[in-house]
Amino acid sequence: MITKPLSLGLLAALNLSLSAVAVAADSMKINDIVIAGPLRAAQREAALKAVRAFYEFWNTGDAALLKQAVAENFTDRTLPPGRPQGPEGPAFASRRFRVAVPDLKVTVEKMIVAGEYVTVHMSFTGHFTGSFGQTQGKGQPIAFIATDLVKVENGRITDNWHIEDNLTLLQQMGVAKLGS
Repeated sequence: MITKPLSLGLLAALNLSLSAVAVAADSMKINDIVIAGPLRAAQREAALKAVRAFYEFWNTGDAALLKQAVAENFTDRTLPPGRPQGPEGPAFASRRFRVAVPDLKVTVEKMIVAGEYVTVHMSFTGHFTGSFGQTQGKGQPIAFIATDLVKVENGRITDNWHIEDNLTLLQQMGVAKLGS
């Protein structure tokens, strides 16, 4: 759904491009895309292509998609301890997380494209059937949210700021308990 008034010609062109995004992302669901303000068609398409590939990577673990999405100088601006900086960081995180949750799926709930920045709010689901540290999963379902702000330059993601609901995830895995 587009929630910004657009001219009829621009709306038709945008609808065609967004339809192509939805078709290309077969295994990843995108619920809502908002284009905030005027954006050159080429810039919009390049941003959507990079961002779609990045979240399809998180959905599938396919490193080729990550390579399409991120620039050589990719910088994680909220780098967690133990994760390498640069393009290897997301690959490292995905591999480790898929050991714990092999059937991990991502749904993009809302994507807001504003110039060279794209905000993406997503939900993750799956089952904890693998291991996380010393904890072995028992098949319990997991469902948590995350929000990213990515910067796209020349058709590639250069920067990422992110926040995940890790407390919910760790509670569902049985790794963390709230209260006593």
